[in-house]
Amino acid sequence: MSLGMTETKSSHAAYQELTERFRRQHHLRHLQAMAQWDAATMMPAGGNLARAEALAELDVLMHQLLMAEDIPTLFDTVDPEQLNIWEAANLQEMYRSWQHTNVLPEDLVRAKRLAGSTCEHAWRDQRHANDWAGFAKNLKKVVELSRQEATLRAEATRLSPYDSMLDLHEPGMTGVVLDQLFADLKTWLPDLIQEIASRQSGDVYCAPEGPFAVVQQEKLSRTLMDMLGFDFYSGRLDVSTHPFCGGVPQDVRITTRYSEDDFTRGLMGVIHETGHARYEQNLPQLWLTQPVGKARSMGIHESQSLFFEMQISRHPAFLKRIAPVIQQYIGKSSVTELANLQMIYSRVKPGLIRVDADEVTYPAHIILRYEIERALIEGQLEVDDIPDAWNEKMKAYLGLDTSGDFCNGPMQDIHWTDGAFGYFPSYTLGAMYAAQQFAAMEREISDLEQRLMQGDMSPVFEWLNHNIWSQASCFDTDTLITQATGEPLNPAHFKAHLMRRYLG
Repeated sequence: MSLGMTETKSSHAAYQELTERFRRQHHLRHLQAMAQWDAATMMPAGGNLARAEALAELDVLMHQLLMAEDIPTLFDTVDPEQLNIWEAANLQEMYRSWQHTNVLPEDLVRAKRLAGSTCEHAWRDQRHANDWAGFAKNLKKVVELSRQEATLRAEATRLSPYDSMLDLHEPGMTGVVLDQLFADLKTWLPDLIQEIASRQSGDVYCAPEGPFAVVQQEKLSRTLMDMLGFDFYSGRLDVSTHPFCGGVPQDVRITTRYSEDDFTRGLMGVIHETGHARYEQNLPQLWLTQPVGKARSMGIHESQSLFFEMQISRHPAFLKRIAPVIQQYIGKSSVTELANLQMIYSRVKPGLIRVDADEVTYPAHIILRYEIERALIEGQLEVDDIPDAWNEKMKAYLGLDTSGDFCNGPMQDIHWTDGAFGYFPSYTLGAMYAAQQFAAMEREISDLEQRLMQGDMSPVFEWLNHNIWSQASCFDTDTLITQATGEPLNPAHFKAHLMRRYLG
């Protein structure tokens, strides 16, 4: 009996010690997020090198925290049978995080941060200058280090190099599954794009023509963020070159970019990032400092932003509710009439820029990037080959030419600058998850359309909180989605959503 009590105490103490290590890491990540947010929004250009070095030191410190010699013993000492469901899930997520950290040497962690900061900071000016040669020089170093990382992760996980990077963002997802999902998309998406374009060819609508004052766009954005439940007491909105959501649940930072020529872009960008923020702000308070309290995957994270942007904010009922709000800040005109807004936000037209793409053509942008980044990490493509590969795929998937247009081609995104390979598939996975969640929500909330028209978002938020937000990482992705919708990922819901919205 006494021996059992000793073992119980030892297991409990080991678990508590592990949670303390991850609590400390969470607080360091908070500081890291704030430093990154400042670098993207307010930092003077001359501070880049110093900031990069400071972030590299912080990366190394967090790495060292999980590389302590006693951590394997602590994991071995904990008895999962003595933990409740959340504690057991937290132990699993702590172990997963430790494994991801343990495979990388300290010097690679530092080198990758420095290379990524250098590449991203230079990209801000290089993109405007269409300077592919300058960008490629920095990107080659990032790719070289990312390949080293992928090799180490592949050896430790027995996955392919690309799958080992994909697993950082989408636990359990593989290139084989993605190939099947994307191959299916390719069988029907091109024809759907053509059919919708043909149907819309006769539409007459007023395209936005500025100038639209940025100050009014910001006021509109904040009003809609408030309607969508964003907690300004624990978050804020700013401007950056590339929109993002960062920070921690208690201190969420989202950014957007405004165009005086077209208010509709910045508005949907804000709504997209608000979806990310609402997920973060509603993760379970009790577990905020622990791995189990974090978002399940980037695909689930993107499902929340795309749910807000595509499923809700472009829904005819919700557009009817917010049209008067848009007119209040932007002004009444033929552009801001409800019927015109509905046509603007349901346009399907192939374009060069991913973040401006409609939801029908968007998957083509993701498939293109997925195929290129996978070939890059697997060593089948080099940085110098990217422009030609990009142009070839852009012609094949969207019928567009990017020859010599690096700014609107392979230099338009920020993700590769810091080595975030394996992230892009999350966007289309997120679109599929979002459509599936909305289909389940419609089945359960009989008067959903009427509630949206009235601006009553409470049933939407309650459903998301119960099924997604409050669950954090307690369950794997398939289990989370099955519990929420009644089945694992089923891409048929995404197809049905597009067919209904654009051809129904």
